[in-house]
Amino acid sequence: MEHGQDTMTIVDENGNEHVCEVILTFESPDYGKSYVLYHVLGKEDDGSEEIEIHASAFIPNEDGEEDGELMPIEDDAEWAMVEETLNTFLAEEDEE
Repeated sequence: MEHGQDTMTIVDENGNEHVCEVILTFESPDYGKSYVLYHVLGKEDDGSEEIEIHASAFIPNEDGEEDGELMPIEDDAEWAMVEETLNTFLAEEDEE
C-alpha cells in the first residue's frame, strides 16, 4: 500500500481477490499508523448511491516502506478518529 495509490487488491478470508478503490490514505501520529479507506469495486449495485466504505490500518516496516499488510482497527477511540477523518474528508468533497 502506497499513499496516492488509486486501487489495491485484497484477499478475503476465503482466498478470493477483490479490487478496491482507495478513497483516502492518511497517517496518525497519535497511533503511529497509516490508514486506508476503500471500497470494493464490482459488488452488486442495489440501485442506491451509497457505497460501503472499509477502513484498515497498515504499519511501515523497519525500512519505513509500507509492507502492504492491512490490519484491523480494533480500538473504539481509534475508530472514532478514523470516522472523524472520513467525515471531514467527505464534507470537504461536498464543498468542491
